[in-house]
Amino acid sequence: MATKIDKEACREAYNLVRDDNTEISWASFKYDGSMIVPGGQGKDYEEFMSQCTDDVRLFGFIRITTGDAMSKRAKFTLITWIGENVSGLQRAKISTDKSLVKDVVQNFAKEFVISDRRELEEDYIKNELKKAGGANYDAQAE
Repeated sequence: MATKIDKEACREAYNLVRDDNTEISWASFKYDGSMIVPGGQGKDYEEFMSQCTDDVRLFGFIRITTGDAMSKRAKFTLITWIGENVSGLQRAKISTDKSLVKDVVQNFAKEFVISDRRELEEDYIKNELKKAGGANYDAQAE
């Protein structure tokens, strides 16, 4: 059965993360049978990480504040999480299903495909976004 996405509900979650007037910093999109639906949202990255278990596959849209002493700015990332115990068929399907998510989640600085919890750590994600972000005045102080 072909995967579908609840575009309106997912777009609503996506817009909450992008909105500077909310404290929401992440939204997840999970599978409910063959439908991709919002899986949760919150302001604490640890809450997002807790959803990424070994037996699930999901997508996360995350707001991370980067910058240096000169300027702070919000950067967005799309994370595809594939747990270690996810079957080969589901692993293969997630790459085509991601295009459905990208119809909703369109603006992000960097994309990650992760199945190792160490790469899911917030510091790792921040450092990768910093590398992709251009000017880094903190590097002059090192």
